[in-house]
Amino acid sequence: MIKNVIFDLDGTLLDTSEGILLSVEHTVKALKYGELTLEQKLSFIGPPVQVSLKRLYGLSDEEAQRGAGVFREFYKEKALLKAKPYEGIYDLCGTLKDMGVRMAVATYKREDYALKLLKYYDFDKYCDPMHGADNNNVLKKEDIVMMCVNEMGAKKEECVLVGDTDNDAKGAMEAGIPFIAVTYGFGFRGQDDLKGFPYIGIAASPVDVSDLLNIKDGQQVYNAF
Repeated sequence: MIKNVIFDLDGTLLDTSEGILLSVEHTVKALKYGELTLEQKLSFIGPPVQVSLKRLYGLSDEEAQRGAGVFREFYKEKALLKAKPYEGIYDLCGTLKDMGVRMAVATYKREDYALKLLKYYDFDKYCDPMHGADNNNVLKKEDIVMMCVNEMGAKKEECVLVGDTDNDAKGAMEAGIPFIAVTYGFGFRGQDDLKGFPYIGIAASPVDVSDLLNIKDGQQVYNAF
């Protein structure tokens, strides 16, 4: 029986693409890096900024941290709140809350930014705890997920992580909890993208998450997993 749902943020609760793309473009211009394609810019959504900068530009840890600083300063001041909740996500959260299912957020977005964004869009009414990454990218997705699991006092088998990228799938796998992949976000587009990762279902919309949790008439009628 699933009693605890842990959500990713970017691409799962909120479409944050506008603010992130603006911040990537600013960073590339400010540091005089080479131009990126739209696909490359979109790849910044999900993983830590440092990881994306090192992957695309071959930067050292120190250079990547400097680039992340430029990105985060612009994002914090100019672009953080340029986001849109996905259609149906509040309905899903409301249904889960009414059922007594606990909700949490585990994101690779820096925690102070994540908390501001989540509170602005009222997800703090549903989710507690809410955790994100540290400034120096020491915490891995598994660590952030387990912070939520432990704070909820939950059993792993009674939790599920809902996310849209392989970072989420890997984090769930390494934390030892079930995973639901969503294809309405930025990463996964179908079953082929999930090869090598265990998962209990694929959701094309927040409504599909309810179906995968077997929610019927406001109740979780059985556990098919």
